[in-house]
Amino acid sequence: MQPSSRERAASGPGQWSEQGGEQGSAVVEFIFLSLLLMVPLVYFVITVGQIQGGSFAVVGAADQAAKVYVAQPDPASGRAAAEQAVQLALADYGQPAENASMDTRCEPADCLAPGSAVTVTVKLTVPLPFVPFGDALHLNASQLSASATQLVGRFR
Repeated sequence: MQPSSRERAASGPGQWSEQGGEQGSAVVEFIFLSLLLMVPLVYFVITVGQIQGGSFAVVGAADQAAKVYVAQPDPASGRAAAEQAVQLALADYGQPAENASMDTRCEPADCLAPGSAVTVTVKLTVPLPFVPFGDALHLNASQLSASATQLVGRFR
């Protein structure tokens, strides 16, 4: 039961009655705790999204580069076409091409001989989002790598 206005006045100014206690709302505490918990959670979700996007980009880039490489008439144009395919695939996923590298391997050594296996490996460094000097400090969220192998057809 709440004290009446007479009882509150009788208790005097600046004194708390036994029944009154504190009253108010927890809006300030709720907002503070929400921000304290939500900001790291949102940053985590954004970082995981960047890593997932980089993963899709690196797999697609390796696959397309291997397919383009085996379709070229000579190894030099195959390498150039594969590098261009990697840059295009990374751009499609919003990843900067300067964070990626590409390597090719052939078995046997003659890359475009019929029946040869051409393996393209693409490596990508995913930086932490919203870090202003991440390049200078080498702050990266993840290092991703993907490989794809294509066989050179017998009949070209």
